[in-house]
Amino acid sequence: MEKEFFAHPTAVIDEGCEIGKGTKVWHFSHIMPHCRLGENCNIGQNVVISPDVVLGKNVKVQNNVSIYTGVTCDDDVFLGPSMVFTNVINPRSAVNRKSEYLKTHVGRGASIGANATIVCGHNIGAFAFIGAGAVVTKEVLPYALVVGNPARQTGWMSEHGHKLKFDKDGWAICPESGEHYQLKDGKVTKKVS
Repeated sequence: MEKEFFAHPTAVIDEGCEIGKGTKVWHFSHIMPHCRLGENCNIGQNVVISPDVVLGKNVKVQNNVSIYTGVTCDDDVFLGPSMVFTNVINPRSAVNRKSEYLKTHVGRGASIGANATIVCGHNIGAFAFIGAGAVVTKEVLPYALVVGNPARQTGWMSEHGHKLKFDKDGWAICPESGEHYQLKDGKVTKKVS
């Protein structure tokens, strides 16, 4: 049976990986055992995806990204150039902590900017937006915009990636999609039509 994904000749794909139809794996990337990559993902140059990582459909992984064991990403996640996930909270070269990997989940449609670091054990909510260079050290709510080191929330983002401006009643409209969002009790939800 012919494979239904593309892998550049310099890519290394270990035995036991599941790679979805239409996915592309580019130059010098290494996909390690037992990974599951959904359909139509794009894995950039020089990416490392460690054992047991799960990526949903249409995940975009830019160049020089490291995704370590314990990470799962839902559909439509964007991982910017040279961002990295960790998987051990207190690494030491001389101490084996493979049994202590902490899990990190990235929700649907979230974007993580270039050179950001996600410290393990902190989930990223759906459609959250992590600014370039941010260091995430705690949970990030859905639709939250976080920037800095350590990352701090500075606002809210629409599903189309625009900063939301809420009126006195707690409503905002995405300037691109026209979709309505409500801020209530410290959380944002999208109005369902």
